[in-house]
Amino acid sequence: MKKSLLALGALSLALPTVAHESGSIDLPTMADKALQADTIAWDFVEGITTEVGPRQGGTEAEARGRAWAVKWLNDHGFANVADEPFEMETWVPGDMHQAEIIGPFSQSLVIAPLGNSASTGDEGITAQVVEFETVAALRAAPEGSLAGKIAYISHEMRPTMDGSHYGFAGPARWVGAGIAASKGAIATVIKSVGTDYHRNPHTGGTYFPEGVSPIPAGAISVPDAENLERMFDRAGDRPVMMKLTLTSQLLGTTTSGNVVGEIVGRDPSLPPVLLACHLDSWWNAPGAFDDGAGCGIISAAALNVSRTGQSLRTIRVLMAGAEEVGLVGSIAYSEAHIDEPFVVGLESDFGADRIWRFESNFRESNPDLHAKLAASVARFGVADSTMTATGGADLNVIRDQGGALIDLQQDGTRYFDLHHTPDDTLDKIDPVQLRQNVAVWTQVVGILANEEAPIKP
Repeated sequence: MKKSLLALGALSLALPTVAHESGSIDLPTMADKALQADTIAWDFVEGITTEVGPRQGGTEAEARGRAWAVKWLNDHGFANVADEPFEMETWVPGDMHQAEIIGPFSQSLVIAPLGNSASTGDEGITAQVVEFETVAALRAAPEGSLAGKIAYISHEMRPTMDGSHYGFAGPARWVGAGIAASKGAIATVIKSVGTDYHRNPHTGGTYFPEGVSPIPAGAISVPDAENLERMFDRAGDRPVMMKLTLTSQLLGTTTSGNVVGEIVGRDPSLPPVLLACHLDSWWNAPGAFDDGAGCGIISAAALNVSRTGQSLRTIRVLMAGAEEVGLVGSIAYSEAHIDEPFVVGLESDFGADRIWRFESNFRESNPDLHAKLAASVARFGVADSTMTATGGADLNVIRDQGGALIDLQQDGTRYFDLHHTPDDTLDKIDPVQLRQNVAVWTQVVGILANEEAPIKP
C-alpha cells in the first residue's frame, strides 16, 4: 500500500507545473503538490492531539478543543469563523471501571463504560453472567429471564476495507444493553466492537428504549471477551459470577458547539460546498484517527483550493461537536441551517488511511459531473463506484434537505483496531496516506467549488 502511494508521489513529481495567468497554481498541480508535501492536515491533527487531547462532547475539554480550532482557523486565514453553541445532556464515565470474575475462575477483565451507562455505585454489583453469542439470541430470551443477572453479548466482527462489519457487530453495543434491561438484566457487558487483539476495550454509545431505565453497561477488550467465553465453556453447570463497578455520571445540561469557517467564493449568493468532520472524541483517547485527521484533511483541502485562485462558490468547513455521543452537533446544525441551501456535502470521518473509492448520489441524475470527478482522482488510485453515497454522520443538514452527497471512501482495514480505544493516537497516522487524502479532497473540492450549475441527486 505504501509503495503504491510513494510511486504516485514520484510520478507526480514528473508532472509539469502549470499556472494561471494570474499566477495562481492550477487545481491538478495543487492536488499533486498536496500528495508530495502537504503539511496542513498534519499540523491540525498534531496540534489538537498535543495541545488539547481527549475532548468528549459537552465537557470542558471539548470547549478547549473548540477554542483551539477557532484560533487555528483564524490563524490560517479562514473567514466567518464561529463557534455555534447548542445545549446537550452530558454523560461522563466516572473514575472506576472494573470487571472481575470471582468464580469459578477468578481474574480481572479490562473494561470501559459505554456512553449512557448507568452507575453501579462505588460498591459495584455482583451477579451471575449469562452468555449470548449474538444480539439475536438475546432478543429471543424469554421476558424476565435475566432478572438479577448480567447479560454478556458477543459477536464475530472482522476487519473489512469498507468497514461493513461495523453494521454487523454494532448492535451489540448500540441496542444490546437496552434489550437486556427490558428482560430484567441489572447490567450488560459486551465484547468490544473492534478488530484488534490488544487489551484495549472499545467504548461508544449505547441507547435505551423509551420507558426502559438505563443499566450499567461496559465493553471488555476482545482478548478478555474471548477468555470469558472460554470460562463459560469450562464452567459447565457452575455459574460464572462477576463483580462489576462502573461509576459513570450525568452532569445535566451543558454547552457544546459546532465550529465553522469559510473560504469565501466570488459569488456568495451561490449555495456553498459543505465539508464536514467532527471535533470531539471519547474521553479515553486524543482522537487522532477519529476524527482529528478528518478535520485536518477538509481544512487542508479548502486552503489548497484557495491557493488556486478564488473559487466561484464559498467552501464552508463544519467541525461538528458532540458527534460521538449521539450526533448532537449534526442535529443542531441541521436545525439551525435547514433553510440555507448547500450545493453538495462531503465528510471525512473514517481515519486517515488512503481513499480508494469515489461515490456520489448523483451518478444517474448528473452523470457528466460524476464522471468528471471520478476521472479527476483516478491518478491517486481512487476507483469509481456504482454505490450510492449516503454522507457522513455530520451531514444531517444535507440529508434533511435531500441534497447532493459525495463519499470519498477511506481504507478501513485497520480503523476498528483503533476506533474508540486508548490507541487512537497520533503515531497511528501514516503521513503518506494522510497526504493522499488531502490530494484527493483538494481535487474534488476544487471542481465542486467551481461548478456553476446546481447539483441535483
